Amino acid sequence: MKTFCVFILTLATSLVATNSFAHQLSTGYITLNNTAASQNQYSGQWQVNITDLEQVVAFDINNDKQITWAEIKAKRSSINSFVYANLQLIQQQQACTLSTQGAYQLDSHFNQPYLVIPLLFSCADQTETSLHYSAFFNTDGNHKAIVNINNLSRVFSAANAKQTFNFSQSSYLSTFNQYVYQGILHIWIGIDHILFLIALLLTCVLTRTEKQWQGISSKKQIIKHTAWIVTAFTLAHSITLTATAMNLVSPNSRWVELGIALSVLFAALNNVWPLVLRLGWVTFAFGLLHGMGFASVLGELGLSSDYQLLSIVAFNLGVEIGQLSILLIALPVLISIRGYQWYKKWLMPVGSFAIALIALQWSVERF
Repeated sequence: MKTFCVFILTLATSLVATNSFAHQLSTGYITLNNTAASQNQYSGQWQVNITDLEQVVAFDINNDKQITWAEIKAKRSSINSFVYANLQLIQQQQACTLSTQGAYQLDSHFNQPYLVIPLLFSCADQTETSLHYSAFFNTDGNHKAIVNINNLSRVFSAANAKQTFNFSQSSYLSTFNQYVYQGILHIWIGIDHILFLIALLLTCVLTRTEKQWQGISSKKQIIKHTAWIVTAFTLAHSITLTATAMNLVSPNSRWVELGIALSVLFAALNNVWPLVLRLGWVTFAFGLLHGMGFASVLGELGLSSDYQLLSIVAFNLGVEIGQLSILLIALPVLISIRGYQWYKKWLMPVGSFAIALIALQWSVERF
């Protein structure tokens, strides 16, 4: 058990070193449009995170560990080569001619600097169009690009690097599948959401008696208790995810991220020093914050121009599927070990304390 506890603490230390903003992913944004006057040309831009671009273009010419606007402009030839190598618009098995002429600009997403690269594709006609995107997948398997062509949105990832845009029709099923997948993916890589859920589950199989944790003998009672906790969390984050995505509320992302970190901290410490034993309403309150966090990711992904409500519902469903999969793995394991003393006296407290350390680090960094 001592070895296991050391492992838990080592894991906590390594996770503390990760980026405090668990939602923030490597993401690029491509927007292309054509007009009635130029139906064979698609003009727009590619917004690339400068941190990502730095992996393939050596900006720091004077080696002072600072990137200046002059250094970025000096590397225009290298940037253009990177664009040509990783971005192709294809019609009828032929690549459209790409030009990157025009002024560079700067933008930001989640307080990260982005380089705005102008794009102009000259094509044969306005038929079904395929985009081939291959940037950064070799260095970051989680990278994605949000592509919007003539108001049709697609999410490009390592598994979906080539996609077709049919402007004569837009598929309900395609939109639904993409946003369900992104919802599942986000909950699986959203460390703060996972740790909050695990912190709650650690004591769902226990009851507090005479200031001691004891295993709940009835599996039915455990399932009932867990269902209430998970339902409260699900209902709460579904409400705020939908409201935020539809711009009914506009929370400050900094305070939302801080609130999420504090919710993880409270849930973990409450396992070690119990203040609240009936967690339903507390979980509901914290779930409202987590829903706003989910909505920030959906906002970065962008909503389908044709099916906005469908995009929200599909993403929310994906989050629930991902959450349920974690529950189906964790709960049977916890039920099987709930009666052991080493779980009640060592594993649960040490695991909770490790989660609290991570959440404390997040709280400090997000404040």
